[in-house]
Amino acid sequence: MEEEKIVWQGKFVTAKTCGKWEYVSRSRGIRAAVILAIDEEDHVLLVEQYRVPLGRICIELPAGLIGDGEEDEADEVAAARELEEETGYRAARMEVLGEFWSSPGMVTESYSLLRAHGLTKVGPGGGTDSEDITVHRVPLSGITQAVADWRTRGYAIDTKMLLLMAPDMLGGVRR
Repeated sequence: MEEEKIVWQGKFVTAKTCGKWEYVSRSRGIRAAVILAIDEEDHVLLVEQYRVPLGRICIELPAGLIGDGEEDEADEVAAARELEEETGYRAARMEVLGEFWSSPGMVTESYSLLRAHGLTKVGPGGGTDSEDITVHRVPLSGITQAVADWRTRGYAIDTKMLLLMAPDMLGGVRR
């Protein structure tokens, strides 16, 4: 394999080449935590926020950076912080489901997927001052229709939403 070269580096993103490949990575080796939060009534917590790279609103699972403010932050700690900050829900326990890569042909970024257990509403959510997040609590049984409705409104749908839609798309049973 040829040598990796940095073409450009910003505070959060680094553009690289390796032979004919062009790709990006997060600067400083930061990863993300993505949270699957399904309450006791089989409703999933989702977030809606404007994404500058897409130029439109996107529907996503709650997520955030691990170690963004504190080095060596545990995945569970970051996920719990982000869940509460974005949705206003606190989890009694976080379960790590594994590490995944978002778009391996173009981005080196990986994320840890965590399942939130024992959800309690403790605040309004909405993210930090620089974020404008709307929280959605959607019944799992209606997720495919909700996504279809958001699409008709021109919203982008994050690829991780496939995790929730797969049973409907594949004709399988949800549980």
